Amino acid sequence: MKEPAAGDADPTAAAPRDYRLLVPREWFRVDLMRDRWRSQLKMFVDRQSEGRNVSAELARDVWTALRNTAEAGRARGAMEFFLLTISPDGGLPASLLVSLVPLGDTPADPEQYAAWLELREPEGAGRREVSVVELTAGPAVRVLGAATLNVHVLMPGGVGYLTLSFASPLTGMAGPMERLCDAIAGSLRWVQ
Repeated sequence: MKEPAAGDADPTAAAPRDYRLLVPREWFRVDLMRDRWRSQLKMFVDRQSEGRNVSAELARDVWTALRNTAEAGRARGAMEFFLLTISPDGGLPASLLVSLVPLGDTPADPEQYAAWLELREPEGAGRREVSVVELTAGPAVRVLGAATLNVHVLMPGGVGYLTLSFASPLTGMAGPMERLCDAIAGSLRWVQ
């Protein structure tokens, strides 16, 4: 029997109890596993609107968009939602949604998963770049778009993938923002 190489997912390994992820302290964390996530999002929007020329309508629109994103994420296994706001007008330059995606129909081999995702990418200028990368936490499928970066990290024990979905609608996913998101993904560690 072949021994798993360093970083390869070992199907006989125990599923992790938890994970650790280093996210800069400027990012606001919303725990989507608790009932109070709506009030956490409201607090975030209120804090970002405070002392700025942000209309009540804009604050309400931001609240609605964030709530809808959180609800859709929760329906797909999202556990945490991180938000970064540093722009003077209260705009949202970046977010991170952390989700557990059980294997189900998803290929357990990252190379096969990347090929499966690649087949689903439309042709043309908006096509996202799909690759397999090696993180300290194990092999991962990296999907880079103009304003998004999704990193699907294979979990030990055949549980599924921990998906880190970054979005940066204002600046796009290039340069410093791409490097920051890659660094956050690279900080992922399993807790056994």
